[in-house]
Order: sequence, then structure tokens, then C-alpha cells
Amino acid sequence: MIARLCALLLMLSTPVLGQGFAGLGTEAQGFAIPDRAHQMTFPQDHAAHPDFRIEWWYITANLQDDTGRPLGIQWTLFRSALAPNTAKGWNSPQVWMAHAAVTGETFHLAGEKFSRGGIGQAGVRAKPFAAWIDQWQLRSQEPDANFDKMHLTADTSEFAYDLYLTTQAPLVFHGDAGYSVKSSAGQASHYYSQPKFAVTGTLHLPDGPVEVTGNAWLDREWSSQPLAADQKGWDWFSLSLDSGDQLMGFVLRGANEDYSSGTWIAANGAVTSLANGAFDAIPQRFAETDKGSVPIVWRVKVPAFAVDLQVEVLNPNAWMDLSFTYWEGPVGVSGSHTGVGYLEMTGRDDSGS
Repeated sequence: MIARLCALLLMLSTPVLGQGFAGLGTEAQGFAIPDRAHQMTFPQDHAAHPDFRIEWWYITANLQDDTGRPLGIQWTLFRSALAPNTAKGWNSPQVWMAHAAVTGETFHLAGEKFSRGGIGQAGVRAKPFAAWIDQWQLRSQEPDANFDKMHLTADTSEFAYDLYLTTQAPLVFHGDAGYSVKSSAGQASHYYSQPKFAVTGTLHLPDGPVEVTGNAWLDREWSSQPLAADQKGWDWFSLSLDSGDQLMGFVLRGANEDYSSGTWIAANGAVTSLANGAFDAIPQRFAETDKGSVPIVWRVKVPAFAVDLQVEVLNPNAWMDLSFTYWEGPVGVSGSHTGVGYLEMTGRDDSGS
């Protein structure tokens, strides 16, 4: 039963594979479809949307210890609906999966958890906000439903972290007020972020605890068919620049054409949506890893804002080699701007294509 449940989850909820990647490019009959007219409403939209097929709460953080050593963490809670209904208890069609990772220049450690919905082991509550699966938790430290002060935890046999996140800026809504188009055919998701948390806390690594500081980025996204049938994966960047500006951008790789989108967040808080083609990310150098060739240096350009960056990964072997495999890790930024960020690469084969 557990093996079958995991197989269903991997077929239906993995945010990694285009057509072969979780079926994100397949039909979503019976599930809700993103609506451009939807107005984000809080605290409701911080919580789960069970009528949609897939959803995630996604945190990445660029950290450093007191010697300046760069480190990164990922914490993700995924929800997948096996069927378009809201049955209770053990009959619930909601399945939950979580990923956690910690990355340094010479190591990358990752773990995962699974749970069936409806029994309290995993879920998301809007007020006070809480997202959890067992003791892997993201919780508000205050009784309201905003993201002002958050507590983030995860633990595995190899690592753990205990981090405190404090909001530094308003939420950012991607695309058209949170309606984020993913292909020229019109596939879309609802997508917003809290891109600017200040972070303090402790990483528990194999060689002992490490006190860290840094910044974190939270992504919230839900849909039922976010990719076109020929899109096999994406390259996604979240970059926090020393100028105070921030950039989110992605390229969805298709058999016939690539599709890009993004958001420029100016230091003064002004937000500009980047249409298809306005964000460009081009691999410059590859490295051989135990999972094949992977791009480790990118040129990222947004001509409208005079952005021409070199983005270099901290650790080429930051593979999330779990029930499915994708690449996720911290990056450094140089060129027209300097800074740090995170890169996710999904659906890449061993040739690096």
C-alpha cells in the first residue's frame, strides 16, 4: 500500500517533470483551473487549495556561519490531490510530501517525508499559519496569519535545522496579480512569494551545530496543469542582489520552444512582471557530476533593467536524489550586480540538455 501510494504521488504531484514529470503537462479533468480574475485573499490563500491538483510551500535560504562560510537550506511541503474531491479522514485524496536539504561547498544532504492527508499528520492551517509534516514545520510565531515572524524546523539522521525568519518586505505577486502564465498555450498557476526574510538560527551538521544568519525566500504556488504537454522541465532562479533589488526568473524548456517569465523587484519595492523573452538564462559552463553533466555557470540577462549577471553554483553536486531527482542549490552572483540566490534545475537528462 505504501509503495503504491508513493508511486501515485510521484506520478501526480512531483513539481519536476513536464509531461513525464508528475504529469504536470497532462489534462486536469475535474480539478480547478487557475483563473486570471482570482484576487488573492489572505489568510485564505496562505492555506491549501484542495480543489487544485498540486501545490507547494517552498523555502530556500542563503546563509553563512560566523566565519563567512556560505551555506544553503531548502524546505518544501508539497500537496497532491489524487482525485478532485474533499473526502475526510483516511478517505482523503490529499497526499503530502516534504523535502529538506542543507548544502555547503563540499557537501549536500537531503531527506524526504510522505503522509496521507485527512489524519492530521500533515497539512496547512491559515491562522495562525502553520505548514507541517510530522516535526518538519513552518509556523507563525504570532497568533495572526501573516508571515511576519516564522519558525522553520526539519531533522533527519544526518542533519537538522532550527531557524527563525522575520519578514523584511511585502508579499510579491508574480505575473498578472498572481496569475503566472507558463506557456504560449496559456497554462498557468497562481503564484506569489515572500522574497525577503532575515534569518537567524542553528544548523545541526554531522560535525556539530553551526550558528547562521542570512536571508530566505518563500514561494507559494498552486495549479492543476501548469505545464504544456511538450515542456520537460525548467530552470528557476531566485536572486537577492547587494543593491537591494531581487529577481525571480524561470525558463521552461519545451520540445518546440522555450518559455520564460520572471519578476523584477526593485530595492524601493516596485514590482515589474517580465513577459516571455524578457528574462534570459544561458548555460555557460558544465561540470560532470555523479548524475551526469550539469550547468554550473549561467549568464542571466534582463536588458530592461541593465541586468547582465554571471550566476555560479556553490556545489555542483547539489542533487536532490530522493524518490525523484532534481538539482537545487545556492548560487553566487557577479557581473552587473553582485549577490546570492538559489537555482533549481528540473527535467535535465545526463547530457545536460
